Amino acid sequence: MHYARIPHQYWRHRLRMLKAMGLNAVATYVFWNLHEPEPGQWDFEGDKDLAAYVRTAGEEGLMVILRPGPYVCAEWEFGGYPWWLQNVPGLEVRRDNAEFLKRTKAYIDRLYQEVGDLLCTKGGPIVMVQCENEFGSYVSQRKDIPLSEHQAYNAKIRQQLADAGFDVPLFTSDGTWLFEGGHTEGALPTGNGENNVANLKKAVDQYHGGEGPYMVAEFYPGWLSHWAEPFPHRDASAIARQAETYLRNDVSFNVYMVHGGTNFGFTSGANYDRRRDIQPDLTSYDYDAPISEAGWVTPKYDSLRNVIRRYVDYDVPEPPAPNPVIEIPSIKLTRVADVLAWAETLEPAVADAPQTFEQLGQGYGYVLYERHFNQPISGTLEVPGLRDYAVVYVDGMKVGELNRNTQTYSLEVEVPFNATLQILVENMGRINYGDEIVRNTKGIISPVKIAGQEITGEWNMYRLPMDEAPDCAAMGRAASDNTPARATRLKDLPAVYEGTFTLEQTGDTFLDMEPFGKGIVFVNGHNLGRYWHVGPQQTLYVPGPWLKKGDNRIVVFEQLNAAPQQTLRAVRTPELKKLK
Repeated sequence: MHYARIPHQYWRHRLRMLKAMGLNAVATYVFWNLHEPEPGQWDFEGDKDLAAYVRTAGEEGLMVILRPGPYVCAEWEFGGYPWWLQNVPGLEVRRDNAEFLKRTKAYIDRLYQEVGDLLCTKGGPIVMVQCENEFGSYVSQRKDIPLSEHQAYNAKIRQQLADAGFDVPLFTSDGTWLFEGGHTEGALPTGNGENNVANLKKAVDQYHGGEGPYMVAEFYPGWLSHWAEPFPHRDASAIARQAETYLRNDVSFNVYMVHGGTNFGFTSGANYDRRRDIQPDLTSYDYDAPISEAGWVTPKYDSLRNVIRRYVDYDVPEPPAPNPVIEIPSIKLTRVADVLAWAETLEPAVADAPQTFEQLGQGYGYVLYERHFNQPISGTLEVPGLRDYAVVYVDGMKVGELNRNTQTYSLEVEVPFNATLQILVENMGRINYGDEIVRNTKGIISPVKIAGQEITGEWNMYRLPMDEAPDCAAMGRAASDNTPARATRLKDLPAVYEGTFTLEQTGDTFLDMEPFGKGIVFVNGHNLGRYWHVGPQQTLYVPGPWLKKGDNRIVVFEQLNAAPQQTLRAVRTPELKKLK
């Protein structure tokens, strides 16, 4: 259960729910990129206050298992790595590389400053720390690197943890069939997704030189979910039966996820499939977990709780009451801004060819690429280096969409005399798993062609990181009242909508984004994450602590704007399973 996917005001509630399911420990990844957004700039405040999360778990009578990576996967942006690592000359992630290991050491040492006094050896709740993460699967994919180098790297991460002061039992986490590449001396190998107890015990004994202990580090009650793919579901009774098999055979297990939470902001990552290229992860990390995204009890929760209670010798409390939920029938969007017009009031970067986000010094969000043509040109526009999604315009008129997820890298364009080609590109999350993690730059990463001709010359690139909520009042003439006539003029153009709504009572709610196309939403300055009409997710979770009595501000950045909106609503029930 990951601290960063839950508002800190709800940590105690979720931890109590976990304990009421019968569990006695909580495991959490630590997200390096969350805490070091820029080189040497550290942030452990608010929802990022890992030490407070660990202390709260201890206060609730739970042990803590720390999984600091530095690689975590987790369906998290870049598997937890900071985006800026890709700008360091000579650095390659996840291998025995001096530049990389210099940065992992700084991260691990800084992490120890935060939580070192919370180790069980110092009276705290942290009882185990993981070395690396699922390294065996990476070894199996990177056969271009000698096994000896992989093993050297893994051992150095383990040693960096020990040198920093993490003097509690260490462990690794892999499928049992991958222990050869993933295990490292001095750390207990644990199994991921291993349902066969005999296989688990045999593998652990082989690589640990003894008789256990035995642990399934990731026991999956649900599964991850991608945009434009069906929402996965796993049967509650089958999960309960497997849990009982573990308990009957003295196998510890970590329920991944017991409660997934939400990929707020730009934190969701992407998987990679050579047949489909990138598979961006949903904003919701509900995971079909026993505790829902909003912290509700599910039938799966009840099934697991009933099994666990029969095997433990401690009291299992009743679950806490769910947090209040509210409905907001209508939120008026009273202001709207033309994003293309606003972008051109900003200072562009200028280069002879499109630059990547990383070259532009930008980690997340959007970049508008523009190229003016003094002479007409027409033919097939090819952007094979698109990372990841783009809407194409000529002089502010939409031409079409490009999409790495569907491998749509070309379309027909006609650029007349003295006209401008505009390509609004979105980073949909860096790959978080597999050997493609080393190729993770964003934006436009290779030449753009029209009719087979490479388009060089003066490219203007406008940075739109959306790291803060846009403000229509600051957008000058690009913004106006959101009237029906104005909405008609902005049809098919990217727009920022803004509105306010008044509440007498606060509570959790879910924004119904189904009438919209694609974009992100801010509520009172909090980035709720991405929405996309393709589904299966059609609502965005709004935690109650992010709302307030009185006036609340909402901002929607809508990229497609095929059906301009005057209002939106918030509902009591999420929709995570509706594909378009």
